Amino acid sequence: MYAIIETGGKQLKVEEGQEIFVEKLDTDAEETVTFDKVLFLGGDDVKVGAPYVEGATVTAKVEKQGRQKKVTVFKYKPKKNYKRKQGHRQPFTKLVIDKIQA
Repeated sequence: MYAIIETGGKQLKVEEGQEIFVEKLDTDAEETVTFDKVLFLGGDDVKVGAPYVEGATVTAKVEKQGRQKKVTVFKYKPKKNYKRKQGHRQPFTKLVIDKIQA
């Protein structure tokens, strides 16, 4: 069984036992998170939401919080003595999907 959930402005296909990386959630490690914005349930019987499936939830355990590798942003204009160097590290939350409840 799998589900499509919405979190952080993105839609993700998840299955039980899968590890996923999502936009940073305001929780601590080893806590449980419940997603109620389930768009689709697939498997033996298919349920499609309009926009969400009624009563369906996905529970996940927060494994860790972290930050991705640094991305360098460099702006440059030739012959104008203009250079700007900036770095960015996007925060993330690593989850392990525990249960998909229809």
